[in-house]
Amino acid sequence: MIKVLIVDDEQTEREGLELILTRHFENLEIQQAKNGRIALERASTYKPNLIFMDIQMPGLSGIEAIQELQQRDCHAKIILVTAYATFEYAKQAMKLGVHDYIVKPSKISEIVKTVENVLDVIKEEQVQEQKQQHTLQAAMSVFETDVVTQLLFDHVHEVHLNQLVDLLHIPLSEDKFVMSLLIPEGGSLAYSKIKEAVRASGSGWVGALNGRHVPIIVFRDSRKSYRHQSMSLAQEILSISANQEHQWFIGIGDVYKPIEKIKHSYQESLMATRDFQQSRKYQYYGDLPTLTLDVSSQSYKAYEEQFYGSIRNRNWTELLAHVQDSIDDLERNSVTMMVAQKQIAEMLWLISSILADMGVSVELPIFSVQVTSYKQLRNETAFMLERMQEAHYEHSQQTEGDMIEQIKNYVIDHAHQDLSLERISKEVALSPIYISKLFKEKLGVNYITFLTDCRLEKAKKLMRDSEKSMKEISIEVGYHDPNYFSKVFKKSYHMSPTEYRKKNVIR
Repeated sequence: MIKVLIVDDEQTEREGLELILTRHFENLEIQQAKNGRIALERASTYKPNLIFMDIQMPGLSGIEAIQELQQRDCHAKIILVTAYATFEYAKQAMKLGVHDYIVKPSKISEIVKTVENVLDVIKEEQVQEQKQQHTLQAAMSVFETDVVTQLLFDHVHEVHLNQLVDLLHIPLSEDKFVMSLLIPEGGSLAYSKIKEAVRASGSGWVGALNGRHVPIIVFRDSRKSYRHQSMSLAQEILSISANQEHQWFIGIGDVYKPIEKIKHSYQESLMATRDFQQSRKYQYYGDLPTLTLDVSSQSYKAYEEQFYGSIRNRNWTELLAHVQDSIDDLERNSVTMMVAQKQIAEMLWLISSILADMGVSVELPIFSVQVTSYKQLRNETAFMLERMQEAHYEHSQQTEGDMIEQIKNYVIDHAHQDLSLERISKEVALSPIYISKLFKEKLGVNYITFLTDCRLEKAKKLMRDSEKSMKEISIEVGYHDPNYFSKVFKKSYHMSPTEYRKKNVIR
């Protein structure tokens, strides 16, 4: 269906033109406006594809209305209806972006021919728009994955948070929680199916695959209870596992409202995956027994800061001594072996999660057997810590040197493509999470902001050339949708691309 708006101060002219259109063309939806001011109001809500604009109207003239429509980024084709047929007047009309014009009075055959030509252009553009929308959806899926990764791993500066969530239309006031899907080694082939299942639910976003974990931010559906919604989605995801269902497991975090708190739900969802060998293949964090290292307590944060500092400084001797001291305290207090093993397992899990946040790929710290003595507990713990230390050392060796410069140059050279953290990670053999962290720590900006800046700087250079259209420029710098490009540009520079070009064009 093509939407048409007829603007003329004479009712007989409007009705006559509408009659011609309805008799000679199908699939047209037609509305009328009796002056330029009403036309502007109607165009903002009706979103016409084609506008017939009379030139001589009381109040706001047709020329003034067209100029105002341009300022509002109206993309409708315009056919000017005029009594003037001079070359100079036609030239002026074309400068305003008018596609064609009809001279009053005109033969019906001339009107039909003019409209046919414009409708053919509109239909072709609609076909191209559908193709672009398909491409845009794929690009936004990449963008979504990167935003989820940065939000969950706290790699987004507060100053950029609102910009990121606005671009993806995240409802900041809505309750949300995180589900962590644990898949077996080699299960990455199912990743695209997982994304499709979550997208089909209409309520979640999927982050990058991190080792064996797939993080999913889920927005609360007010029509369902938290348990009903999460359980339904968990069962839908688990149905993908086919014959590997016993190796899949989902941890579900608590609900939080502020999006900057969503990382807490992520930590909880990871904790809920620790006992993944149980018969039920999903676990709510809220149903777990009280943990020694509670996420919301000061003691947990103190442990986290101390462990992070030791790992960051590569002081594994200090870290091992701290854990061994904890085992000594448990033994002095005659804590049972089952409880002691559980508390040390929580410490090991916390250390592994810190390493994962740093981009280090580590195996889940799971005791292979139920320990029967403190000597065995010390040996098993030391063995797992040594494995983590080795993984950290190998990761550090890979990331030494001018890695951030290599990544920066790669982003700059490929910014016009659908570039994701996952794609970069394959290029430089680092995890997406660690790359995201590098941007924040080394450059002071998050990855998405850096990529956006690269694209917009190239766009500004192309606009100053003044030869290519805005649509061509938006596609060339990596935006498949000109409207989306315009929105991003205006948010960064407080003016539309058209306004920027007018101020900076080289004549």
